[in-house]
Amino acid sequence: MRRWQGDGIYFGGDYNPEQWPEQTWSEDVELMRRAGVNLVSVGIFSWALLEPVPGRFEFGWLDRVLDLLHDGGIQVDLATATASPPPWLARAHPETLPRRADGAILWPGGRQAYCPSSPVFRERSLELVRAVASRYAEHPAVVMWHVSNELGCHNVHCYCDVSAEAFRGWLRERYGDLDGLNDAWGTAFWSQRYGDWAEISPPRTAPTFANPTQQLDFLRFSSDEQRAQLRAERELLKTLVHQPVTTNFMIGTGIKHMDYHSWADDVDLVSNDHYLTAADPQAHLGLALSADHTRGVAGGDPWLLMEHSTSAVNWQPRNVAKLPGQLRRNSLAHVARGADGVLFFQWRASRAGAEKFHSALVPHAGPETKVFREVCQLGADLRALAEVRGSRVDADVAILFDWEAWWGVELDSHPSVDVRYADRLTALYGALWRAGVTADIVHPSADLTGYRLVLAPTLYLVRDADADALRRFVEAGGTAAITYFSGIVDENDHIRLGGYPGAFRELLGVRTEEFFPLREGEQVRLDDGSTADVWTEWLHPEGAEVLASYTDGPLPGVPAVTRRPVGAGAAWYVGTRLDEPATDRLVARLLDEAGVRPAAQAPTGVEVVRRRAGEQSWLFAINHTGSEVRLAVTGTELLTGTECAGELTVPAGEVAVIREGQADGPA
Repeated sequence: MRRWQGDGIYFGGDYNPEQWPEQTWSEDVELMRRAGVNLVSVGIFSWALLEPVPGRFEFGWLDRVLDLLHDGGIQVDLATATASPPPWLARAHPETLPRRADGAILWPGGRQAYCPSSPVFRERSLELVRAVASRYAEHPAVVMWHVSNELGCHNVHCYCDVSAEAFRGWLRERYGDLDGLNDAWGTAFWSQRYGDWAEISPPRTAPTFANPTQQLDFLRFSSDEQRAQLRAERELLKTLVHQPVTTNFMIGTGIKHMDYHSWADDVDLVSNDHYLTAADPQAHLGLALSADHTRGVAGGDPWLLMEHSTSAVNWQPRNVAKLPGQLRRNSLAHVARGADGVLFFQWRASRAGAEKFHSALVPHAGPETKVFREVCQLGADLRALAEVRGSRVDADVAILFDWEAWWGVELDSHPSVDVRYADRLTALYGALWRAGVTADIVHPSADLTGYRLVLAPTLYLVRDADADALRRFVEAGGTAAITYFSGIVDENDHIRLGGYPGAFRELLGVRTEEFFPLREGEQVRLDDGSTADVWTEWLHPEGAEVLASYTDGPLPGVPAVTRRPVGAGAAWYVGTRLDEPATDRLVARLLDEAGVRPAAQAPTGVEVVRRRAGEQSWLFAINHTGSEVRLAVTGTELLTGTECAGELTVPAGEVAVIREGQADGPA
């Protein structure tokens, strides 16, 4: 792994000087210095300017920009500029344009108008990478390289003939021969057996449900094709540059088609983009989940927040602006959960183009604004937190997450359209957040040693080795909780026979003979006072203790929640969709049994997270409430420089970061 350069926490954002007259650039650098910016991403969408015609490169403007930034003490994350091809590529090579499942062509005029499998695109993009990297490998401003941008955001799936041929090659490598493919795809069903590789195509628009394993494999292939572009650029960069290489992932519950767990080894540091869902009053929970998941993809190491917004975005139905103080809370919540850099899209709000109403560090109204004042305050905050860089986040709980399970559970022709992968993930995560407990979001194959509690929400698709690892975790003394529609199929989307929940049946000591999904709006009650909806199942205990049963609905008297002691630990099963109060009570019981405690005692609505490096620790307290709160802590409050010996007051909407340890004076 190539090491991050510099000291302290990175602060800045995307800088697009090509959108502005050159006389603006000096003002930009002056304002960056005023705000405390120390890193900007440059050149992300500059292909058409860097190579205005095929094979002719024009670097003069970029030379001047990089020199100006270096003279101003601003470091650069330099992009390979391959994120969106220029119009001349589509004109010269229309075969590079992507196609939808129904055959419709996606034309230039937006961005990412290219087929991920196109050898022409790959060749031309790598020529650009070579030219840019050869010129700027030793430029003193450049401390990091940025491959493409949000790979797969708009073109993850292409169904053209070029993609079809690449898909067939991917399948040959996966299965070896057609017998292996036919077995994995279950092609004896509906007369789908293939006798020649040429008969296979992507799951294009069909008369009815496409083969589910064909769909699943195409999703895997599509993620791998995007990863292949990342790897091709990274491998070329490795021969030309010495700085670390990254690309911005989009880890959250809104983008589901890239398997970032499989991409993590292809970057020197994990970077992520995150944007709030403005319509969600609890959007800070989604932010925390995204940050914890990004840390999980990074293997627990610090990571870089490559993009978020200072205020409103431009692409949601109603683009709600951030209230005073929200920019700061959002940014420091990412730092609390492992980010060693806070960057935004973008430096200066565009005056033209599709994102002209997207907020920026410098708004249309200029620097004498609420946003820029808060940007300057954040810059000062991050300088005060420099010592936190490199530390890791404490977490005793793991939540198992697998993009392939997400893809599988949301395929068509399933028992209920109301079973969505992110639903139980966010419900269980929210209960942990309200309890003040931090969780790592990790792949089922991750090392579970050191965790006390592991949650497996809707892990529909699971491999034998991963199911075995969870069993060993429980036998060794851990507590695990698994929700409904988990363990149902293997990696080929084949049902695990003998009764549900398949791979986890023995561990849990239960057997379900039939699913009883509920009608839209239908609810059931449990004998412990809980309410549930969406899902019930005819479950038989086979060694498990029954903790709650249905009192009404289609299955009165049938168990809904069970627990089975296994070795030195215990495995819980939740066979229905509990409402929020019941989920909170369930998680409280699990935490108590596992011996997990919050980072600090705090009222509901106050986010508490601890980062640690050796014997030193830092407690982040983020007050999302409208009232001041008091915390029992001892140490130095870094953002104000005050000492607290036993108690700290955090005003409404504010953030405190305490270097824990001996304080010199009273609170």
